[in-house]
Amino acid sequence: MKRLFDITAAFVGLVVLGPLYFLVVILILVTMGRPVLFRQARIGRNERPFAIIKFRSMVRDADRQGPEFTTGGDARVTPLGRFLRRTKLDELPQLVNILKGEMSFVGPRPEVPRYVKLYDADQRRVLAVRPGLTDPASLAYHNEEEILAGYTDAEKAYVEKIMPAKLELNLAYLDKAGLLSDLGLIFKTIGRIFCPR
Repeated sequence: MKRLFDITAAFVGLVVLGPLYFLVVILILVTMGRPVLFRQARIGRNERPFAIIKFRSMVRDADRQGPEFTTGGDARVTPLGRFLRRTKLDELPQLVNILKGEMSFVGPRPEVPRYVKLYDADQRRVLAVRPGLTDPASLAYHNEEEILAGYTDAEKAYVEKIMPAKLELNLAYLDKAGLLSDLGLIFKTIGRIFCPR
């Protein structure tokens, strides 16, 4: 049932949002140039790696200029990129990931390989399901970049504090996941986008 919902909703989303995709592509080309899309290795269901797709929100070669995560005020994020991130429009291409079966609408957000290697045996349970566009941790840490900006060593804070807390929230989600709870998370995510505070 969940997979059928994912396929149907992703296909409808791609069709309905087609004009918005086109507009974002044009804006990126005009303000930032190529490439339009950003791909990054993430770990998916059953620990299979896949390439997550996003609209590019950072300068070219940003991955060579800093860490794999961003903090508030990161100079690598372009002005358009900040808008795309704030509105979550940068995540729209992941509807393709959903159609391909690599992701779901709701599920633990996929992590980069180097951080997945730090998971303990219990935390690895999040890898038993398809990762998602949204999850309880995304809602709880919607201002993650701002939080990390308050630490001298942002990566250490992420690995030792934020990542474990997010994994705990997602493990609790797995214990009660269902279509109704997923729909609730989708609507809460939409509400968070339009009312971030």
